[in-house]
Amino acid sequence: MSIDLPESAAPPPTGPGGSSSAPSRRTFIATSAAVGGAVVAGGTFLAVPDEATAEGASPSSRVSLTVNGTRRTVTVDNRTSLLDLLREHLGLTGSKKGCNAGACGACTVLVDGHRVNSCLTLAVRLEGAEVTTVEGLAEGDRLHPLQQAFIDEDAFQCGYCTPGQIVSGVGCIQEGHTGSPEEIREWMSGNICRCGCYVKIVRAVEQTAGRK
Repeated sequence: MSIDLPESAAPPPTGPGGSSSAPSRRTFIATSAAVGGAVVAGGTFLAVPDEATAEGASPSSRVSLTVNGTRRTVTVDNRTSLLDLLREHLGLTGSKKGCNAGACGACTVLVDGHRVNSCLTLAVRLEGAEVTTVEGLAEGDRLHPLQQAFIDEDAFQCGYCTPGQIVSGVGCIQEGHTGSPEEIREWMSGNICRCGCYVKIVRAVEQTAGRK
């Protein structure tokens, strides 16, 4: 009695010498491992690039900017935020990464005198800009008046949001939005304090603005 094998189960055709012209499964696996990601197709080796090679290196750019009065030039991935540039490349960790979505204000810095959320600002767009972080507010051992006011008014608790609150407060004062406690609250509303120290924060900003 004869048994008909299905096409998929039939042995591969052999050449004149009796050997198979197609590689066996064992040959395929061994060869692929030996050449590091190559495959055999019709007896021909085809190199398969790995994922990193296929995608290529991430594009980067060289950017020069002034940070707290010092000119800095760095090469960064084009996707790098100003916050990561400050923290990871320049070692300025005063600006905090809170929500990383521009909603809490913990990362607030001044760029050319204006308040920005550094987590939403691309570093490569700041060529030639002047950046001021909380580390750049004091003059040597002399605290900025608002820094001192935060201490005098006990305007912090855990302290995580405090650098962003202070920098934002400085910007608020420079912009002239300190006519009343209500105005200060409105223009500082982008800075969240989860400890609820808002009354004392407003008082510290008001106190500093009154000294100017």
